[in-house]
Amino acid sequence: MASATVSHAHAALAPRSDIRPLVLACALACAAISAQAQQQSSETVQVAAARADRSTPVLRDVVISASRDEQDADSLPMTVDVIDAKQMEEEQIGDIRELAAKLPNVDVPRSPARFSLAGAPTGRDQNSGFNIRGLDGNRVLMLVDGVRLPRSYVFSANAFGRDSLDLGLVQRVEILRGAVPALYGSDGMGGLVNFITMQPDDLLKDGKTIAGRASISYDGADNGKRVGATIAGRVNPEWSWLLSAGIGRSSALENMGTNDVVGANRTTPNPEKDKSHSLFGKLVYTPSAVQKHVFTLENVDKRASYDLLSARSATVSDSQAETTMKRWRATWQGQWQQLDTALADELKLMASYQRADSREFVTETRIGLPYRERDVTYDEDTLQLHAQAGKTLRWSNGVSGKFTYGVDYTRGKVVNEQNGITPPAGESFPLKRFPDTTETSSALFAQAELHYGAFSLTPGVRAEHYSLKPKQQGFASPVVSNSDSAVSPKLGAMFQMNDAWSVYGNYAAGFRAPNAGQVNAFFENPLASYRSIPNPNLKPEKSNTFELGLRARMNALRLDAAAFTGNYKDFIQDQVLVSGQYGNRANPATFQSVNMDRVRISGFELKADYDWGKFAGGNWRTNAAYGYTEGKDRNTGKGVDTISPQQLVLGVRYDTSNVGVQLSASHWAGKKAKDVSVANAWLSPSATVLDLSAQWRIRPGTRLNVGIYNLTDKKQWRWADVRSLTNVTQIADAFTQPGRNVRVSLVQDF
Repeated sequence: MASATVSHAHAALAPRSDIRPLVLACALACAAISAQAQQQSSETVQVAAARADRSTPVLRDVVISASRDEQDADSLPMTVDVIDAKQMEEEQIGDIRELAAKLPNVDVPRSPARFSLAGAPTGRDQNSGFNIRGLDGNRVLMLVDGVRLPRSYVFSANAFGRDSLDLGLVQRVEILRGAVPALYGSDGMGGLVNFITMQPDDLLKDGKTIAGRASISYDGADNGKRVGATIAGRVNPEWSWLLSAGIGRSSALENMGTNDVVGANRTTPNPEKDKSHSLFGKLVYTPSAVQKHVFTLENVDKRASYDLLSARSATVSDSQAETTMKRWRATWQGQWQQLDTALADELKLMASYQRADSREFVTETRIGLPYRERDVTYDEDTLQLHAQAGKTLRWSNGVSGKFTYGVDYTRGKVVNEQNGITPPAGESFPLKRFPDTTETSSALFAQAELHYGAFSLTPGVRAEHYSLKPKQQGFASPVVSNSDSAVSPKLGAMFQMNDAWSVYGNYAAGFRAPNAGQVNAFFENPLASYRSIPNPNLKPEKSNTFELGLRARMNALRLDAAAFTGNYKDFIQDQVLVSGQYGNRANPATFQSVNMDRVRISGFELKADYDWGKFAGGNWRTNAAYGYTEGKDRNTGKGVDTISPQQLVLGVRYDTSNVGVQLSASHWAGKKAKDVSVANAWLSPSATVLDLSAQWRIRPGTRLNVGIYNLTDKKQWRWADVRSLTNVTQIADAFTQPGRNVRVSLVQDF
């Protein structure tokens, strides 16, 4: 089970003028290595993954997210990252922010908890979700075992994030870059993150009928403690089971602020207490070698309480807050193989029900003004159904492949409510910021994987219809419905030049449907003369993305390079001033979610890993990762604020049979004024951070992991966390990352 830790992850950015020399340099380097590879192309190529025993080559990574079927990651015409439980344990990854730390062009924003009852929502959402290649929020699809996780919701002072996960339950994580709507539909414009949970067979090895894993960990970045345990058993060849549980306690994420005062100028963290509980169960029934059924129950409960010292002022004497995030699901997955029918050789079915409840409760004791409370909830109840068939294809001319097709159906109810004491002027509790809404989507999809010699071609298409049907009951403004359809094609191609080298390219069209809060958001303050109104004409966002990539898999070297570009239109921008002005009762300031942006985003990624072999009693490896992204709003010519500066990661690892030591350096460039949309933005400076970690394999099944992070105690910021600040801010230190900190975990297999 992965240990509990907290840290940070970031993406990359460089000016457009930098892309050509970088791509050229990469091409020249690859050509030089290719010349050497040609001389040894007859040799057997073995791929040793970095997360395996460094002295023993292992099988290639197998992923299921790219085609909804098990495939070799190196055979896919796209960029895929796989992070397994072994790597998460060694690097002490405990949340999604640390998960993305050393991946090019991937971010998980997290601002400090400095929100107030009715002001900016800074930090309410904690780890808000993934940013992939400059696209974040609900433009990145998050799944657990193929089931959609709840979306984020932000309106006015409220912000609900997406980190309703316990990584201690996860066996591996698959991250796909670029649009994926051809197989998964809406919300996958930026990419996909799929969390694959543990199976009984992950522990029941070497003929065991009962096995387990227990872990205990400490994280100095937030004084976090976590205990987890998993046990699995096999009743007979047909039935096996798994149970897992985890408990966590932590405080506020530390920073390097020093102004420990009460009020808005405070830069040290607000006092915070976090609690997490998770419970997971899986039952596997395998009546034959060609049939399998998996029943899963998962429950995750996260809570946080805050003493909002930064919210105190001349009129506020005290402010407290509590947030909760609960999610549970029940899922059945069935699989049949070797059907040998005219329509299918295999069949997969899935049915899942998921309920997610989030709450933000804030109190405010004021001086000379009435006491206030806000109790805001955001809930999603979702039924997801999936059916998929596959048929092997063979022709006499040497062409072979596989045809996959299926249907998806999702029906969800989205509800929000606000209660409290002393409501806003002109309103009364309870009230809703958008009406109770039923969201439905139905889709047909198909994909072919065709192979002819060294060439492979992967065309695919998805036709989807979605609808939003709101209820008028309990909502002040007249409600509007919204529906539309989209066809999302994709095409991938790959050429295997020899045993070591391959090139690929892909095109994908994407879309993202508007959500209930964007179509029907409503708020009105008649005293200040401003309001937010629904938009019945809101259109889905659309994208067209392209990627070219190069891979090398040699005895000692793994190399991945990719260049990408995407055009996006009808971007939905929330709460835009469309008419009127503050204070004008005859023509109040009116805000609305609208389609307005046309954006182009391009970038480059490079990853390499080299095995230097045995030296000084152990095996040595080095790794590197670099990425940048650049983007422009084509309407205004300004930068795209969601893109982070370029990042370079370098690492060296030494392994013996019982000890592994790793030193890594991460460098983030500073944010530049020409790359942001506003003239007065606070720009994060460049920074280089060193991390040192080690694993002692005390005996078979017992492992001690120790790490010192931010080894030089560097004062640093992440652009993803500070992009709301202006250049006149006095509290930038409140947004700094933790200083030097230690993480320790002990893991026992039995």
